[in-house]
Amino acid sequence: MKYNNIAFESNTSKKGYAFTLTWLIFIIQFIGLLLLVIRQSEQFNIKLLGLSIGFLVATLASNIYIPRFTKGDNTLVYIVNMLYSIGLLVILRLNINTGVTHIIWYILAFFVFVFVFYVLNNYIKFFKNKFWFYFAVTLLTFMVTLVLANPADGARNWIRITDGVTIQLSEFAKISYIFMIASFYGDYEKFSKQKYGKYYLNVATYLFIGLFFLQGELGTAMVFFATFILSMFVFERDYLRMFVNILLAFVGLFIAYKIFSHIRVRFDIWIDPWADYQGRGYQIIQGLFAIASGGMFGSGLGLGTPNMIPVSTSDFIIPAIIEEMGIFMGIGITLLYALLIYKGIKIALTNRDDFYSALAFGVSLVFASQALVMFGGVLKLIPLTGITTPFMSYGGSSTLSSFILLAVLQFTTSQKKVNYE
Repeated sequence: MKYNNIAFESNTSKKGYAFTLTWLIFIIQFIGLLLLVIRQSEQFNIKLLGLSIGFLVATLASNIYIPRFTKGDNTLVYIVNMLYSIGLLVILRLNINTGVTHIIWYILAFFVFVFVFYVLNNYIKFFKNKFWFYFAVTLLTFMVTLVLANPADGARNWIRITDGVTIQLSEFAKISYIFMIASFYGDYEKFSKQKYGKYYLNVATYLFIGLFFLQGELGTAMVFFATFILSMFVFERDYLRMFVNILLAFVGLFIAYKIFSHIRVRFDIWIDPWADYQGRGYQIIQGLFAIASGGMFGSGLGLGTPNMIPVSTSDFIIPAIIEEMGIFMGIGITLLYALLIYKGIKIALTNRDDFYSALAFGVSLVFASQALVMFGGVLKLIPLTGITTPFMSYGGSSTLSSFILLAVLQFTTSQKKVNYE
């Protein structure tokens, strides 16, 4: 009887915790949208009002029903909805039309999340340990991109579908690449017995990174390499090979710097943006000014000038947020990402199935490396890369791929009954 009472109390406390988080997020969203309506009333219309209500309902429904539907770690969806809400408020404040599209992408991504989780939950046997299949899929995304993509801002990674509609296949290549890594380590014993088998992932990763450089996409290449090297550290622990790979990465980066002009430009801007402060250095300088002017508490939602920052709805959304919401909000966002990544790594380390463990670890590393590369870029700690901030930046491809990865991570939590709290 004593143990039954303890279990009942634990279940009750979890329900109370979930209830509190659900309504806290709803209140923050409601107040933020209300402030925008008051301060930008001339730009609001019935369509936007309806979509804003739809967003509130969709996030409320996802906070309530996704944990019931998926089981596992219930906090993942709360973290993501909080990040998405902060990003949406600033995007709406910057550009109403872009904000409307961002709401539509969330609603679509919500259904994609449910669909992906359902498919994995019922048909996982068709997805496990298919290394060569995922290698082929990832390679195909590069081939299609190189053939069909149009150059934009020094990168060749956007495929135009129709006027105003583009797709970035590298966002979806991350998904197949993570499944490829999981398949490799899920079947590692088999690969390690083959001649050169343990080098398959190594060779595939360098091939993909080389193709990224051809596309001019430095950011996603960094994400791939970080995911690969840290997965090797956890699942192989071959420290000599790790050191050699890191050394080769620096050599490759130096060669790429000498060969590709667009990569040289990114490094030159990073070293001295003031050398061309009205041209190529303008974005990073305006971003740093925005962070400095925001101070600890920000100028207030709708009261700053984040529209002065180029591409502030996607690449540079973090400075835009900090200018109006303050450095404390920036710290809060960092903690939310840290919690999301901690949860993912904990899921990976507590799962005894190598495939699921590598899958959870890979998703966590992609989220971590994207966030770190993005924060590092806008703070001028590393060269700008042009990748998006997961769940915050505007972008249909980015939003869909991030929610697919979230569904994968949520699925791995349901495969083993562990206390994830």
